[in-house]
Parts: sequence; structure tokens; C-alpha cells
Amino acid sequence: MYSTRRRYLRGIGGGSALLVGGAGCLGRGSPNGDDNGTRPSGTGGPGITVVSVDGTDDSPVVPSVEIVREAATESSPPRLRTTLENTGDEPVTVGEGRAVHLEYVTDDSGALVFLPSDGEFPAEPGCWRLTDGVAVTEEYRTFEIDAGASSRRSVDLYATPGEDACLPVGEYRFETPISIGEPGSETGPSDRWGLTILLE
Repeated sequence: MYSTRRRYLRGIGGGSALLVGGAGCLGRGSPNGDDNGTRPSGTGGPGITVVSVDGTDDSPVVPSVEIVREAATESSPPRLRTTLENTGDEPVTVGEGRAVHLEYVTDDSGALVFLPSDGEFPAEPGCWRLTDGVAVTEEYRTFEIDAGASSRRSVDLYATPGEDACLPVGEYRFETPISIGEPGSETGPSDRWGLTILLE
């Protein structure tokens, strides 16, 4: 269950300074259903590879990432699943509830953004570049993870609006704050965990 501390609006894409369009292009696949034998039929490129995941020092909460959908299709963008595991002996309170799972988090260059997989966003099918900005009501949420338990969330990868390109190839770094405290608290000191992906 979520606990909410404060709310404010921010924008993703469009005229926002938070996101800037990227470069590159998403392939549509060859006529025989693969790209030089590297993509399954019905998918486009580029495909995602997780290069590294780094957690916080001395934290009982350990992040991990798995690939759910390696490459985009005409009906779905690439998808990852984030997991936060409490390896400690006591329950913990974690915040901010969405950002810790990379929801609404952009890469360092502002070319890509992860959005919740259960949402509907203004994007070009098959291309998965946002066609318009996304207004986000950001609520500082907290949730608890019991000792030995995990919190999981799926996120989809989109390119930001403003460029002619689709999902740009290259290596991208995402970092997000994470705060961990005792159960019932508004969390403790803030740290960061990070993810590096390669699109090729």
C-alpha cells in the first residue's frame, strides 16, 4: 500500500526542460521477418541489452533488472521489469514509490524515458517516440517491503518527442533516487541506484 506525502505537476516532453528528443531510428525489419537473422519475426530494432545495474552501498534493498521484451513490435515498446529485494532482516519503507522502479525516469541525455507498462501514452506505434508531452502528477509515495520480500514493476521504453528519429541506438545511463527508512517512517537518507542499457 502506498503512502503519499506531497504532490506537484511536472511535464515529460513537449516544452519541458526535463526531456529532449533523441537521435537514431527504429528499424521496421526486413521483408522476410528478420534483420540479418538477429530479430524474431514481427519485431523491430534496436534490441535492449542490460549493461550494468548498480545499487546503493550498505543498503538492504538490492535492485535488479530483467528484460521482458527485448525489441519493439508494432503493438508494444521494449519492456523491462525492475525488482527491489529487501535482503535485510527487518521490513523497510522505500520512496519515492514510482521513481525507484524507473517510472517516469529519463536517461542522462534526455533521449529516452521509462513509463509504466500499464499506462497509455501518446506515441507512434512501432516507433515508440512520444508524439506529445506527458503531464505527470508526481506524488511522493512510499511503500513497505517485508524482510526477504520484493517489489516488482514493469516499465516500457519510449523515445522523447521533438526529433524525427525513433528509438536511438547507443548506450544510455539512467539513475534514480531511493530512500530507505524504518517501517512507518517517511524514509531515511536518499541515495541513488543506476542502470545502463545498450540499444543496438
